[in-house]
Amino acid sequence: MFTRRFWILTAERMIKTFAQTLAGVLVAGATMSVAGWKTALSAAALAAIVSVLTSIGSLKIGPADSPSVVSPAPAPVTPVPATPAAPQAEAAPLPVAA
Repeated sequence: MFTRRFWILTAERMIKTFAQTLAGVLVAGATMSVAGWKTALSAAALAAIVSVLTSIGSLKIGPADSPSVVSPAPAPVTPVPATPAAPQAEAAPLPVAA
């Protein structure tokens, strides 16, 4: 259930969520002149905690050993190129009846 792969994927999601939330709050705060670093870090930490809890809650829903709720898309099938047909000899012209 809580395998190394699960925790690596969960940590990746948590770090991404933290960084995205921190950037979003700072940008929004800069335009609104309200949010400072303390507010931004608090919001990012809360979002990271929620991300980990969501990953743990998704264990029984998605694929095994993954924090995802959706199964990975199957690998695309590469079409096999058609082999060129052997050149055919030109047919002899039909005799014309007189």
